Amino acid sequence: MASASPTPPARFAVFDTDLDSEWLALLSTAPALAVDTEAMGLVHGRDRLCLVQIADARDNVCCIRIARGQQAAPRLQQLMESTTVEKVFHFARFDVAALGEGLGIAVAPLFCTKVASRLARTYSSRHGLKEVVQELVGVELDKQAQSSDWGRVEELGEAQLAYAANDVRFLLPAYERLTAILEREERLELARRCFACIPVFSELDRRRFGSVFEH
Repeated sequence: MASASPTPPARFAVFDTDLDSEWLALLSTAPALAVDTEAMGLVHGRDRLCLVQIADARDNVCCIRIARGQQAAPRLQQLMESTTVEKVFHFARFDVAALGEGLGIAVAPLFCTKVASRLARTYSSRHGLKEVVQELVGVELDKQAQSSDWGRVEELGEAQLAYAANDVRFLLPAYERLTAILEREERLELARRCFACIPVFSELDRRRFGSVFEH
């Protein structure tokens, strides 16, 4: 599929510490939401959660800046724990752990496009977000801001916020295409069983038992 650069989202908002009531109501009506997080690093408990990004199928996108020392975000928690809204991540294992460690959020139900890609796209060895979105959605993501100082949340520049927004905007189209492949190849039920295991792996990572299943 030919790829194109992302256009601006239909609607974009940035919040400090939590969603507002308007956006909570808006996003709560969606059957599925794309979600991503940015942190200071990859070690839970050491590297704090800095940003949470959410997008719906209508291209409403928001970023929530998480303050240093913040331990809760009640509206975000309500949305992430809603049983009527499926949360779609790429490499959910990290994001679910980050939300649990940083804000005490237990995400459910969930879908991981990286796990889905490994089960559906067995013809490829490239399962990163950039490759999945480029092939399945036809959009080329700019990943230059991936390694950034996300801790300076009040001073995030346009490039960082655009990167953060684009990381979630194309997850739902990828989710739909991956679901179709999994259904066609009769692997969707296996994928769902894998997704159900992710909170356990995330908790093991948080408690430093990430290698418990190794030989």
